[in-house]
Amino acid sequence: MENVKGIIRIASVDIFGDKSVYNGLKKIKGVSFMFSNAICNYLDLDRNKKIGTLTEEEVKKIESLLQHPNELPLWLLNRRKDPETGKELHLTSSALLLSKEFDIKRLKKIKSYRGIRHALGQPVRGQRTRSHFRTGVSVGVQRKAAKIAQAASEAGKDKKKERK
Repeated sequence: MENVKGIIRIASVDIFGDKSVYNGLKKIKGVSFMFSNAICNYLDLDRNKKIGTLTEEEVKKIESLLQHPNELPLWLLNRRKDPETGKELHLTSSALLLSKEFDIKRLKKIKSYRGIRHALGQPVRGQRTRSHFRTGVSVGVQRKAAKIAQAASEAGKDKKKERK
């Protein structure tokens, strides 16, 4: 019987040891199902093997491949032609979140259409706003609510007049 560890830490993420290598790697932010599959194929790991049974060397190989995925095809990377460096990168966890936040700030700073939409809290990619995205003050909803409130207040006034 193999010794299965309860929790494995890969790329600053705790992964339960009872998950398969394929599904366990997908728990890392920035690692999709295709990237996880590519890691398993490149390192010649069994996809269905429990991640808790990996050796320290295999874990180190996975981490080094996550940090420097130069051997994998470029179309798998999530940050190709980085605007600042011009390099092909693959970001994971907190680095991915920070770069996304900085990209949105850059769009707002240069006042591009997408940046303005982000700043206003509106949908950025062309979705309709008539029926969705009504989290703020929306004219259609406001008018309808105002009519209902006005009708209710008038009905209340009429009842008071009848009592007198």
